[in-house]
Amino acid sequence: MGAVARLDVEVRERRAAGVAVRFDPLRLALARRLRGLRRTELADLIRVTPAAVSQFERGQTRPTLPLVAAMSLALGVPAEFFTLGRSLQPGSASSPHFRSLRTTSQLQRDRALAFAELAADVVTALEQHVELPHLLLPDLRAPEAPDLADIAQLAAEARVHFELRPGPVPHVVRMLEAAGVLVLRLPEISQTVDAFSAHLPTRPVVLLNPAKGDAARARFDSAHELAHLVMHFDAAPGSRIVEKEADSFAAEFLMPADEIVDELPRRLDWEKLHHLKQRWGVSLKALVYRAHHLGVLTPNAYRRGMQQLNEWGYPEPGPLSAIEVPTLMQLTFELLEKSGYGVDQVADELHLPVPVIAEILKAGSDPRPQLRLA
Repeated sequence: MGAVARLDVEVRERRAAGVAVRFDPLRLALARRLRGLRRTELADLIRVTPAAVSQFERGQTRPTLPLVAAMSLALGVPAEFFTLGRSLQPGSASSPHFRSLRTTSQLQRDRALAFAELAADVVTALEQHVELPHLLLPDLRAPEAPDLADIAQLAAEARVHFELRPGPVPHVVRMLEAAGVLVLRLPEISQTVDAFSAHLPTRPVVLLNPAKGDAARARFDSAHELAHLVMHFDAAPGSRIVEKEADSFAAEFLMPADEIVDELPRRLDWEKLHHLKQRWGVSLKALVYRAHHLGVLTPNAYRRGMQQLNEWGYPEPGPLSAIEVPTLMQLTFELLEKSGYGVDQVADELHLPVPVIAEILKAGSDPRPQLRLA
């Protein structure tokens, strides 16, 4: 019997086995993107056409039960994941703001976003058992083509909204989590992707890249993604203009001009700049650029400073004490475990492999070992 004939037999047998009545097409698309597979690749694995996979993901047709079993095997999730009673929330409420569109493939971005979507779905399920912070982000839609003064005003309004005192922001990640933002560290499968953010249907998310290993850059990344969440709800992601606006917002949010201008040195004083790095929690490069932008450093001093920093490279001299990490997922699971609802129970409820839940928990937890005193 030829290959085409065998495939025809398989198709007839699948049809005879009946279709999956409660199949959720969005869960199929999510599982495929999480595995980093194209539709053609999944089609080869489950022995159907790419068009059939597209129809399944769009909800135009439903797969048979044997096909659901094949999808389960190919994508590494239980078959029940595709027929979970609680439907997945469709798509993003806004376009995700990926910074490096040219250096990361669409497949890599899809995989990272799928991880964020799945984590947000897990959080939605956990909210049936524990009350999590409500969304308290300000809505600071930037005017069309905002200038630097507009962005500085928006950053000042954001500081007022978060009730920040004058001076450095104590902890950007905790501030985001307290405002209802799901902050996660990108898993190893997606660390080629830079930090990004998106408004998902359930709550906004920020994904940070732990591979950078630099506390100052991580704080700036968090403030940069905050800018996208509060200013760029409808802006086209990836453009240089939008990214520069987010950088300007982050600089003003972390280093308000009227507060830092008198502290900045009038010449390249690296000892003074190191002190300011520790005080404000920003990089030397950000400080040198800020001093130049505010007219404190001359263009020649700015060029010499950047040349020196480029020679030093990363990580910069004088690192900060510790990288800010999210803890919301960690604290949530610790609270649930006290009532006997742990990782295994979450995995059973959501029909997900335990390692997947563990990966999400890891992404939202402090990786450092904890010392507990009796």
